[in-house]
Amino acid sequence: MVDRGLVDLIIGRIPRLTPAERVRVCIHCNQEADLFGLSKRAMEDLVGRSLKQSWNLDALHAQAEQDAAVARMRGIGYVAYVSPQYPPLLREIYDPPAILFYRGKLPNPELPIVGVVGTRHPSAVALTQAYALAKDLAYGGIPVIAGLALGIDGMAHRGNSDGGAPTIAVLGSGLDEVYPAGNRLLAQRIVARGGVLLSEYPPGTTPRKWHFPARNRIISALARGTVIVEAPESSGALITARFALEQGRDLWVASAGLASPQGAGTQKLAREGAQVISSAAEIFKEWGITPRETPNSPRVEGEFSVSAWTASLAHTLHLGYEDR
Repeated sequence: MVDRGLVDLIIGRIPRLTPAERVRVCIHCNQEADLFGLSKRAMEDLVGRSLKQSWNLDALHAQAEQDAAVARMRGIGYVAYVSPQYPPLLREIYDPPAILFYRGKLPNPELPIVGVVGTRHPSAVALTQAYALAKDLAYGGIPVIAGLALGIDGMAHRGNSDGGAPTIAVLGSGLDEVYPAGNRLLAQRIVARGGVLLSEYPPGTTPRKWHFPARNRIISALARGTVIVEAPESSGALITARFALEQGRDLWVASAGLASPQGAGTQKLAREGAQVISSAAEIFKEWGITPRETPNSPRVEGEFSVSAWTASLAHTLHLGYEDR
């Protein structure tokens, strides 16, 4: 394979291009010289629209060098759309990230993945179901993917990790800017236990409000199916549900959200035809998977306590995090 040098990191720093436009540039440019040789008109022809902005490629090259240095220092890898290691399911969507940064091991493309997402302000019943569902999925050898958010997402990561699966977290920031701060230890544990942190944003990128809806398309794309555990009508988890349907993935809602005051969005999905599930066994049956263990397996040493986490939830949420 041709040594692409820093071309992918430079493309990732070109301002105001959409993900799909970056992919076109990434495919066209095999090395830095190809990118530096593009005139503004040629770039416009490549992305398919007029570009009002201009940029300094020398400055972008310097920024890419810094990105590469930070990535090396922080143990962050990256894979471009044109790389054989790029997750194949991401290639199926119309706006895949041109570059995917990762810390840990990239997801095994041979394993089916389930998204488990929901509100940051969950009920105790929903938290318990998210943890149990994710842990039982691990018994079937299925990694869970979520957004590392407080609430349902974080609990799903914990359950999946405690069950021994390489859980996957997609961030709305650079991988050296883990958000929320309250889940930084969880992020470290995910990597230590064989999972992975993913982001389309270069190192040093702070979380922005619009990053989170965008990252949800990656969660749904990498998952063969997604479970919305509990979500109010305004929840970003419903954005993930919409992406899953648009991308042709399976979509379920968890039973915990059906009777919950925080579950109006979950209830709406169920009325619109989403299948309601209560356990991982229903997913195993639908996909023809036999679990390698049973939910009655011995507890993992250091396993997370759902009840203890629930007891401290109110204190954590008062910090003001928005719902997904």
